[in-house]
Amino acid sequence: MQPEPYLEDTIRQFRKQKELADEAIAQITTEDFFALLDKESNSIAVVVKHIAGNQRSRWMDFLTSDGEKPDRNRESEFVIEGGETKESLLVCWEAGWRYLFDALTPLTPEDLDRTVFIRGEAHTVMQAINRQLTHYAYHIGQIVFLARHYAGDKWQSLSIPRGKSEAVNAAMREKTDKQ
Repeated sequence: MQPEPYLEDTIRQFRKQKELADEAIAQITTEDFFALLDKESNSIAVVVKHIAGNQRSRWMDFLTSDGEKPDRNRESEFVIEGGETKESLLVCWEAGWRYLFDALTPLTPEDLDRTVFIRGEAHTVMQAINRQLTHYAYHIGQIVFLARHYAGDKWQSLSIPRGKSEAVNAAMREKTDKQ
């Protein structure tokens, strides 16, 4: 794959991940947002807070500072403090995604081989991007799974609904045949 399409596709994949999480969160109540399956699990709120904290740390000054910022308190990302609301956490969530897209958008193919650091460990820009792409996919899968669980019968599928695969495939074949 050529570098330019790689960067374009990476941004597209991050946007898809964000969209999945946003659409899942939109289907649940505030109570569900903070709910725990058990005392050792993370709520959707905690996962949102963690991703936002990670994004701020990794993507702020992406090319010029270590991706683990000295002022990051990762452990606090796994605790919901008094006064934190769904709205306040979603403001942090949006800010985290802005850091990511603001860092990725100006990159050029020549930047992909540059070296950046995360916790003092050297990565090429491409490796750092891939590391975060997989990390966020892992957590967004958690968000979608939990939201699906809490929404129950009210859940609106974010992909191909059960029993609809053949209809979707037929529509895609028809679309391709017309091109």
